[in-house]
Amino acid sequence: MAQKDINPRHKALCKALAMKEEEYWRLVRLLGREPTETELGMTAALWSEHCSYKSSRLHLRKFPRKSWRVLAGPGENAGAVDIGDGYAVVFKMESHNHPSFIEPFHGAATGVGGILRDIFAMGARPVALLDSLRFGNLDNSRMKYLVDGVVSGIAFYGNCVGVPTIGGETDFDPSYNGNILVNVMCVGVVKHERIQSARAEGPGNPVIYVGSKTGRDGIGGATMASEEFSDETEEKRPSVQIGDPFTEKLLIEACLEAYEKDLVVAVQDMGAAGLTSSSSEMAAKGGVGIELDLDRVPLREKGMNAVEIMISESQERMLIIGRKGEERRLIRLFKKWGLDAVVVGRVTDSGKIVVKHKGRVVADMPASILVDDAPLYRRPVKEPSYLHELREFDVFSLPEPRDLKNVFEKLLAWPGIASRQWVYRQYDHMVGTDTVVLPGSDAAVLRVKGIKQALGVTSDCTPRYCYLDPFTGGMQAVAEAARNLACVGAKPIGITDCLNFGNPEKPEVMWQFVKSIEGMSKALRYFQIPVVSGNVSFYNENEALGAAVHPTPTVGMVGIVEDVNKIVPAWFTEEEHAIILLGSPGEQLGGSLYLKVVHNLVAGEPPEVDLKAEKALQRTLRELLSRCLVSAVHDVSDGGLAIALAECSVASSDAVGFSVEVPVYLRADAALFGEVQARAVVACEPENTYDVMRIARKHGITARFLGTTGGRYLDFKGMFRISQKRARRIWAEAFERVLR
Repeated sequence: MAQKDINPRHKALCKALAMKEEEYWRLVRLLGREPTETELGMTAALWSEHCSYKSSRLHLRKFPRKSWRVLAGPGENAGAVDIGDGYAVVFKMESHNHPSFIEPFHGAATGVGGILRDIFAMGARPVALLDSLRFGNLDNSRMKYLVDGVVSGIAFYGNCVGVPTIGGETDFDPSYNGNILVNVMCVGVVKHERIQSARAEGPGNPVIYVGSKTGRDGIGGATMASEEFSDETEEKRPSVQIGDPFTEKLLIEACLEAYEKDLVVAVQDMGAAGLTSSSSEMAAKGGVGIELDLDRVPLREKGMNAVEIMISESQERMLIIGRKGEERRLIRLFKKWGLDAVVVGRVTDSGKIVVKHKGRVVADMPASILVDDAPLYRRPVKEPSYLHELREFDVFSLPEPRDLKNVFEKLLAWPGIASRQWVYRQYDHMVGTDTVVLPGSDAAVLRVKGIKQALGVTSDCTPRYCYLDPFTGGMQAVAEAARNLACVGAKPIGITDCLNFGNPEKPEVMWQFVKSIEGMSKALRYFQIPVVSGNVSFYNENEALGAAVHPTPTVGMVGIVEDVNKIVPAWFTEEEHAIILLGSPGEQLGGSLYLKVVHNLVAGEPPEVDLKAEKALQRTLRELLSRCLVSAVHDVSDGGLAIALAECSVASSDAVGFSVEVPVYLRADAALFGEVQARAVVACEPENTYDVMRIARKHGITARFLGTTGGRYLDFKGMFRISQKRARRIWAEAFERVLR
């Protein structure tokens, strides 16, 4: 059949669902016939970039995935990693970028709802959320509206469902002006024997729909997330789902009770592509078929056709494979919680997805076509032309600032450095009473009821570095996450990721993606940390602006804290304690926040990532904490040593000032604001100074005495000083002042 003979209705449906014509003909060849409209709609949704990873699968295989701790890895709803005493931590990160740009409140809220369902679909109780947010310039009302809407949406959903938001990051860059990033991570805890699978089994077992009714909201959501933004973006508002956290809370409790009573064979969230993805993916994983009767699906809108029902992304819904003969018990359980629960089909041994609607078969196709036979593209790659000029730029050709204090205050007031209390005070980060280390620290820490170990969690990425050198930026994202965990005494056991990039059909974007993965993989293999789950978000660019976001491979990392009683704050709380810099005092300005804020430049070579030094620093920090030798620990990152020290003095009302002498080898701005990696600042009692330095040297880490804590000033001897009161006011008020 020639392409010119394509059915006009099919052609229109392909266009509406962003399916390329060559992909349509691929489907025809696989089926040996023209698809029905329902089959076409289902395939378009499952073959979208968002669901099929058709541009990224080849490269994701480079990630290390194995560890003796890994109980469930990529391919399940979320990753599960052993944490001892018969418990596992379950975690995953997802993006809701496009919906949040179109409708920030509901887009962000349903991003939280979706990632929660991935966690309790694994049998785990969600215990914590983290968010990684990237916005554009705050000098226009539209961006302020987006910030307000996204934060409100996350707070609304998380607070109502009763899961604390305990960490994350919020940053700003012009590259996100036309496409913000909203990445949400969820962490859950489960006993080993309660881990659930998404593998359908047992021909004759009932397929049960549970949760909210199906509507037209979210139709085309998966395909919308597989396109660039254009002038028609506002027309995509119907593709943004509407969430109900109170129903989600009931769904969590009902599902956990059903698992406890051993009534569930397999379960999957009806996320992207709704009924289509949940049914076909469970069937394909189990090597079985599933028959569905859409006349049984609970609907909240009249006149919905089969395509709409199958690809709707209405929220708070799960698809469960029950046990034959136990249907009534399972349905009664969900009814008790006030939720719809209906047998909508059965498991078969055909290997096919068969869909009936209004008494006739509207789809009859192998599940493997939907799940396994999606196109797999080896996209061309090309190094971006901008890189040579930016990397060759001599950052030391810029004039050295005369007023270092003014530069310091500018950096302290930068929205990505200043206190984000306005953001996280809207979140209930104490619900559940297990949060040990609160938002605003290097990493959050969470108790696990029933065992002595606690969990350290963090999310990290520095997109400036990835823009200048995605390989180095990928390594640095992993290294900084591991370093932040070490600051609370945690040893990494696994990561999830959210890889945010532009249009993969552009060779320059694909090059950034491939290099970032290679850099991340190198660091992960060196640190022996597996990737257990994740998400790829492409097409993060705006056609009107003609630019993609900076490459943003966000890393969500989880570690084990052996003793929460040995954690110390990230700020100076004691007078007359020694301040020691662990790591190189070197000077480097490429890719620094200083260049961006003061000179409006993202240029130069980003700081080198020395994996050996990073690992040695992590070991040093964990040993210092385990021996109770330090009173404060904070890593050195954005803004360099000066900002790290400042944060140690202004981040808490009980923090004290300091007096330090920063060594200068080339120039003062590089010594103060350069972002040399593998560094941390610690404070200790004077009598512990020798032991701190001895342990650092044992691990091969440079240790330098900088000065002492105390007083009412942030005193950089011979350079400048500022009162602690003024510095804290600048840091505490800047973000909200800009926003309002």
